[in-house]
Amino acid sequence: MKKALLDILVCPVTKTPLTVNEEGTELISKMGGMAYPIRDGIPVLLETEARTLTAEERLDDSKK
Repeated sequence: MKKALLDILVCPVTKTPLTVNEEGTELISKMGGMAYPIRDGIPVLLETEARTLTAEERLDDSKK
């Protein structure tokens, strides 16, 4: 994911910045507790397509 694109994308629910996971397959909304998929290099920013972060993932995020 290009940094320029990441700089302008926000979570559609919380309107907060997104980060890319280590694998580069999801955009993470820390505030919303959701992970949006990236398919074929295209972010899918639909709430219905997002998965909820696990409790472990939320804890890992708070330690960073």
